Amino acid sequence: MTSPPPTPPASGRGVRRALAEAADSFAGVSETPRLDAELLMAHALGITREALLLRHLDDLTPATFAPLVARRLNHEPIAYITGTRAFWTIELRVGPGVLVPRADSETLIEAAVEHFAGRVPATILDLGTGPGTLLLAALDQWPAAVGLGVDASAEALGYARANADRLGMATRARFEVGDWAAAVAGRFDLILANPPYIGTVEQLPPEVRDHEPPAALFAGADGLDAYRVIIPQLPRLMAPGGVAILEIGATQANAVTALLIAQGLSVCLRDDLGGNPRALVAT
Repeated sequence: MTSPPPTPPASGRGVRRALAEAADSFAGVSETPRLDAELLMAHALGITREALLLRHLDDLTPATFAPLVARRLNHEPIAYITGTRAFWTIELRVGPGVLVPRADSETLIEAAVEHFAGRVPATILDLGTGPGTLLLAALDQWPAAVGLGVDASAEALGYARANADRLGMATRARFEVGDWAAAVAGRFDLILANPPYIGTVEQLPPEVRDHEPPAALFAGADGLDAYRVIIPQLPRLMAPGGVAILEIGATQANAVTALLIAQGLSVCLRDDLGGNPRALVAT
C-alpha cells in the first residue's frame, strides 16, 4: 500500500525552518531537495533565490508556500510551478505543454560557441524549438544574428513568441508550426535541434512522465524516429561553413552518428558537464 505524501510545512513559521522541512519532504521526490525548496520559497516571496539567501531567511513563511510544496510533492516540475526556467544567459517562461529546458542542453550552445570562435552565425535554425530554448539562447549569444524556430506544437510556439518578445528579440526571432524542416527554405549557418529521443518502452521519473508533453519526449521504440526525419534534411539546410548540432540520449551516439555519416557529414561528439554523451556536431 502506498503511504501518503509528507504534509507540507505550515505558514507562519520562519523561512529558515520551513526550508529545512520542505527539503526533508522532497527527499524522495527530487535529486535537489534543498534547491527546490529555495526556488519555491523565493517564488512565494516574489524575490530572487539570491535575495532569499542573503536577506530573508528570518522572515515569516508566506501562506502561499505550502500549496507550492504540495504541488512539488505531486512530482510537478519546479519550472511549471514557478513558471520560469533559467537557461544559458536567459530566463524563459514555461508551463504545461512545453518541454522543460535542461542544463544538459546548454552543451549545444557551448559547442556552437566553440565552432564559431571569432565569427558570428548570421542565420540560425532551431528544430523542435519548444519555448524557444536553443534559438533564443543563441540569439542572446550573438546579437547580430537572426533565426527561425520550428515546432509541431502551437502551444509551445505561443510560449516561444512570448519569450522572444519579453527578451527583446521579437524582430530577430521568427517561429513557425512545422513538421521539422519539411517546409523550411534557405540555408543556415547554425542548425540546432533537441528532438524527442526517448524510446517508448523506457522508464521515466514521474515528474517527466506525468507532466511533460509526450510528443516532446518519445520517438519510437528505439528513440531514433525524429533523427531519421531530421538528418536527411540537413545537407540542403546547411550554409557553407555551417554546422548542425543535435542533442542525443546517452546511448545513441553511434546510431545517430551513422545516420549523419550516411548523409556525407563529418561528426564529432560532445559530452555534457556530467561526462555523458550529449551532442553531435555535424559539418
